[in-house]
Amino acid sequence: MNRVLLADFLRARRETLQPEDVGLPRGSRRRAGGLRREEVAALAGMSADYYTRIEQRRGPQPSEQMLSALARALNLSLSERDHLFDLGGHAPPRRQPLDDRVSPTMMRVVERLSDTPALVMSRFNEALLQTRPAVALLGDYTRFSGMSRYLAYRWFTDPAQRALYPAEDHDVRGRVFTVDLRAAYTADPTGTAGEIVTALLAVSPEFAEVWRRHEVDVTHHEDLKRYLHADLGELELYCQRLVDPDHAQELLIFSAPSGTPSHEKLQRLLR
Repeated sequence: MNRVLLADFLRARRETLQPEDVGLPRGSRRRAGGLRREEVAALAGMSADYYTRIEQRRGPQPSEQMLSALARALNLSLSERDHLFDLGGHAPPRRQPLDDRVSPTMMRVVERLSDTPALVMSRFNEALLQTRPAVALLGDYTRFSGMSRYLAYRWFTDPAQRALYPAEDHDVRGRVFTVDLRAAYTADPTGTAGEIVTALLAVSPEFAEVWRRHEVDVTHHEDLKRYLHADLGELELYCQRLVDPDHAQELLIFSAPSGTPSHEKLQRLLR
């Protein structure tokens, strides 16, 4: 526990909130902005004396339940809540991302990329949203159901998925997809990632062999990918990633340098 930084952080967050932000009346006698200590205490369900002692750097270590209550009372974001737990000397709670819904942040960005191949992927490599150019380039990734929703599962079970990549890239792509799946599995082995791993071990000896390697990193040109298109042939595209850590989603944006054959092919694809 860091009493000094905890007190300073709570005070700073309290002073940025207005009564109306938390459903309280402002009142005619309020002179300064921000919430009063007793208001934060009431919102968090604790005594005003207990909260005051924390802000005065002389209180006991708050419990995890108290920190959670303070995070709710102060309308903290997930990152701010995690920081509060760190200062209070506790491990932050495990985040539970909404894996099947595109975050508002991602949605606003995608709306501006209507003429660019782009897609939003969950932490399990499930496509949640694609632009029209992305569908023209890769096919409709959002049409699948069941285990086939997940890219790693399709890679090891659906030859059509592999047809999008040159044969000489298949080994490294399979290892990359497995590394991504292992990261999700390590974070939550009993959840969706565990279901994907169990299903793949049952149907794919190739996956089982790669999984047994326990690789957690694969050296490859992550930002440069080669794709095979039925009409345009091979394209070399750079893949830029925009990560939303609070929702465990990432936006993939594909492009090619101007003047290259791949850029010309991409322009033909977008017409």
